[in-house]
Amino acid sequence: MSGYNTPFEALGEEGIRALTAAFYDYMDSAAQVADLRAMHGKDLEPMKERLAEYLISWMGGPQTYAEKYGSMCMTTPHKPYAIGSAERDQWLLCMDKALEQIGADDALKQMLKQPLFAVADMVRNRD
Repeated sequence: MSGYNTPFEALGEEGIRALTAAFYDYMDSAAQVADLRAMHGKDLEPMKERLAEYLISWMGGPQTYAEKYGSMCMTTPHKPYAIGSAERDQWLLCMDKALEQIGADDALKQMLKQPLFAVADMVRNRD
């Protein structure tokens, strides 16, 4: 996974879908992210698909998310949920574990570290 300019170049659509699956698999099984898991319905498949579509676009791939949903804005869909620093950090933990699970290299992890934090922090609506 070296010699790429965007995360999409590194992972491709299949890799991002694998990342999303690993993200939700971890969320569904790890006690330390139970608060985050509780914000989701029993069936995670619709969210897996939506997050995959978002990340494909956000990571430099085809912009199908905005075409399908009209916006890349993440604050509005998350407004109904009480999201503080703890929930943000749980989301980031799930993403870190997912990156490890798919074998992302250190360069990709570093490339994504700050942008993923910014996205996760942007939806925070309480302290």
